[in-house]
Amino acid sequence: MHVELEHVGHRFNRSAWLFRDLSLSLHPDRLYALTGPSGSGKSTLLSIVSGHVSPAVGWVRRIGVSRVQWVFQNPFGDPRRSVLDLVCLPLLSLGMPRRDARIAAATLLDEFGLAEHAMSRFSTLSGGQAQRLMLARAISAQPDLLLVDEPTAQLDSQTAETVIGALGRLVSRGAIVVVATHDERTVRACTDSIELMRSTR
Repeated sequence: MHVELEHVGHRFNRSAWLFRDLSLSLHPDRLYALTGPSGSGKSTLLSIVSGHVSPAVGWVRRIGVSRVQWVFQNPFGDPRRSVLDLVCLPLLSLGMPRRDARIAAATLLDEFGLAEHAMSRFSTLSGGQAQRLMLARAISAQPDLLLVDEPTAQLDSQTAETVIGALGRLVSRGAIVVVATHDERTVRACTDSIELMRSTR
């Protein structure tokens, strides 16, 4: 299982290129930090890697990747659903019995420091809590490829360490994880770095 990018470049309409001639290979058991200044195309590259956007030039091949999850910088969810329900749903869709799904979901919530909010509605969560919930929900879907946009932007240092640790554990289970980030703590915790520079052309 891996993702290959060959000479990938992207721009919108005939505007300046965000990036060009980007070739890289993404593999399991690696935690990739995607870095670069604002406007360099980090979120766009996540879209291309996920398959939601086709690059203007170049090729992307996702070999053996069947489940892709993407956690956006601004979390969203059904405001009426409970925290536990939102993490249970991907497990149920994978065929897990309801009782087992609730146990697994509760374990994930505890891992992300959300156990006490299990029965709370999504609408009652703070921004940082909602971000952690969306990460827990994405991990519960057992993705082959997980893309995360600024996961620690709204978090204090201790909570950020919890999130970084959870991403590392997902990598150890054989997933490919790419994290777009400006946070030096997150970059240092990653095994590899992909740096984008703002195009001047």
